[in-house]
Amino acid sequence: MEVSATIKMTLTAALIWASTALSSAALELVMVEERGCMWCARWNAEIAPIYPKTPEGTAAPLRRISLHAPLPDDVTVARPLVYTPTFVLLRDGQEVSRIEGYPGEDFFWSLLAQMIAESKSTEEGS
Repeated sequence: MEVSATIKMTLTAALIWASTALSSAALELVMVEERGCMWCARWNAEIAPIYPKTPEGTAAPLRRISLHAPLPDDVTVARPLVYTPTFVLLRDGQEVSRIEGYPGEDFFWSLLAQMIAESKSTEEGS
């Protein structure tokens, strides 16, 4: 019997929430954006209003930074930030993974859920 996509997403969200509740490391999602970025605007229209209400938003609260501003002192990235939007998943201020560009709502949610889950499994293996 095949499990529907909705049930899979619900189970993924529940696993993210449960692992986040038990985690000691702080996750954060940094959105790197710039004025005039049409893909940033699309993300803002499709995702931004609901992001803080989702399990992913609870697991990794959003912080926005400008591509052209200096990188905050409490953020360390693995490589330069070039594209907008770029979504950088941080654990205790250190980059663990990123999404460059906005691939659309469905891909964004599945990629982010995967990034958070991988971050949790890496943390547990440490």
